[in-house]
Amino acid sequence: MICEVIVDIAHSEVDKIFDYVCDAPVQAGARVAVPFGRSAATGFVVRVKETSDYPAEKLKKVYRVEEGTPAVNAECLALAQAIARRFRVPLALCLRLFIPPEMRTGKVSETYRTFVRFVQDVPTKNAPQQAACLQYLKEHGEADAARLREQFGAAVNALEKKGAVAFEKRRVLRDPYKGMEGKERGHALTLAQRRAVEAIGNTQKTVTLLHGVTGSGKTEVYLTLIADALAAGKTAIFLVPEISLTPQMLSQLRARFGSAAAILHSALSAGERFDEWQRLREGSARIAIGARSAVFAPVENVGVIVLDEEHDGSYASESAPRYNTFDIALLRAKHNGCKLVLGSATPSVETYKRALDGEFALVRMPERINARPLPDVQIVDMRREVRRGNPSPFSAALRERLARCLDEGQQAILFLNRRGYSQTVLCRDCGYVAKCEQCDVSLTYHSEENCLKCHYCGARYKMLEACPSCGGRHIYYSGTGTQRVVGELKKLYPSARILRMDNDTTGGKEGHYRILKQFSQREADILVGTQMVAKGHDFPLVTLVGILDADMSLHFPDYRSNERTFQLVTQVAGRSGRGSEKGDVILQTYDPDNPILRFAAAYDYEGFYRHEVNMRAATMFPPFALIVRVMVSAAEERAALGALREVYEKLQAVYMEASGDFLFFNRMHAPIKRIQGRHRYQVLMRLTTRRLLARIYEIVSGVKYKDVLVWVEENPSNLS
Repeated sequence: MICEVIVDIAHSEVDKIFDYVCDAPVQAGARVAVPFGRSAATGFVVRVKETSDYPAEKLKKVYRVEEGTPAVNAECLALAQAIARRFRVPLALCLRLFIPPEMRTGKVSETYRTFVRFVQDVPTKNAPQQAACLQYLKEHGEADAARLREQFGAAVNALEKKGAVAFEKRRVLRDPYKGMEGKERGHALTLAQRRAVEAIGNTQKTVTLLHGVTGSGKTEVYLTLIADALAAGKTAIFLVPEISLTPQMLSQLRARFGSAAAILHSALSAGERFDEWQRLREGSARIAIGARSAVFAPVENVGVIVLDEEHDGSYASESAPRYNTFDIALLRAKHNGCKLVLGSATPSVETYKRALDGEFALVRMPERINARPLPDVQIVDMRREVRRGNPSPFSAALRERLARCLDEGQQAILFLNRRGYSQTVLCRDCGYVAKCEQCDVSLTYHSEENCLKCHYCGARYKMLEACPSCGGRHIYYSGTGTQRVVGELKKLYPSARILRMDNDTTGGKEGHYRILKQFSQREADILVGTQMVAKGHDFPLVTLVGILDADMSLHFPDYRSNERTFQLVTQVAGRSGRGSEKGDVILQTYDPDNPILRFAAAYDYEGFYRHEVNMRAATMFPPFALIVRVMVSAAEERAALGALREVYEKLQAVYMEASGDFLFFNRMHAPIKRIQGRHRYQVLMRLTTRRLLARIYEIVSGVKYKDVLVWVEENPSNLS
């Protein structure tokens, strides 16, 4: 038997098929150990055949087949090949997406433990330890052998010799979030939910946009669609944008479907991720839930794919291959002939236009469950607060409403779009701003550790005592961070219990879950957080949301800044008033007349969409054009410039041939010139058509400089 093998080395020079002889039974998708050059390597079998075009005496033999069941199933193998063709990247790089990272290096494997089980009674006269051990096993049926020996010592082996007990080695699964199953709720659908489920099931279109306001009950629609898929003998994939949402959603899925739900995300330990992946591959789990990478789950016969909060930028991968999760989900939906459901209260402009144009089905859920009112939004002009001599992050209106919230025993969420104590540290004498030595970005002060941190590379610096530029000692902290907000709150409300949720406080697998659980169990009165508090959480006792810097994201140099601001304000406002009490939102801004904030305060998505789509049409930005960016990154600036020059000259030839397809074409520094010590340049293009994409990818894949990274981004979610 001949195997066609892709060696697991992500380099274009070896991105080709090699034939090997295999004496053992093997299937496409299996991992094999093979001789490669002067050493051994692991590879993926992409095809099995009877004969080879190469002489038999020149073919080397497969050393061994790594697993009995192929690591990559037939659908995922075809999908990996499609991704490699689409993005012009080595196939090995794409195949890695479908298996746990540690599995490649052999650093993780199945875990086995020995158990002792009761078989029969035997005489234990004058052997009290044996008698006690036997009694324990009679009551419990079985026990872990190691723990039993700790308690009863040699009595365990003595009972085994007498035939009273038996040893049994069994595989043990490492279960993330063990014991966190939520309570099963009644799931009778409302009329709006039932109509949504029926509309999604009856449409002939593969993709449906479920546009429902926050609190409209979209999650129950998702769970019903998943239940229907499982009842039909199929599987499901449930994607969420943030790891912080995964435990909460997993809790609901396990309450409804038990162990059929498996979780996949990067914060799990290597063993936990491997075992969850194994459960999905073997079929003992039939629902994959997780963030972006869960779209590659090893499930077969998929019945529905849900992509919740479809507008979220985290669905775009920022490492090779630079895919968008929607595109992968659509390929899987078409392969399986199943529905792909995109859910959002604030769909992206591109997605909503495709739905209005009839490319996607559109299902609306415009009201909250049981007709609960959306919270009232009060816009506060922070310019007036400054004129009144209020230097704090809190307006008078927010302080008053927060005090009332605490007096009434309710909860509040305060949102701001940054972490740390303050945004930047600067010298008032000369204007010097403390910046990272490796990245072209300002450092953030963290008061708890009394240090400066870079939020791009993680570098830490000592806090400045004097300006390194002029020696001045007038060091000033500009901006407001989560730490400072918490500090100010403690001064204003000494008895309030406060939790902080940002990247500094949510480390580890259970970081997000721990904080959210504390807040949901009323162990805190106020939750202060960054974007991770804005999405999907359901806290019935939250009756106040304060948005401290609503207009900050309006001023980013990005064509999506209006859209992101509208989405963020709407999403965080939706955390208020989800229980029996009506909610309030205090929106603080220095630009109170901004139309985007006005649309958000009125929950007027349709008005926002008309405003934004007209602006995009007039300026020819997506969805009316395609932004393509070629990025060049290198530790040595000269090497980066050399690669940039070659890319630009080759693309310039395309531009000269098809200038009518270009709205913009130029090369320049990236907005952030350095990150982690690497110099960054870009070629930026705005195109009227997608027909040149394949040619652009082909050109970029042919530019090869040592220690220089060159890649393509389509409509990048972050233009910095």
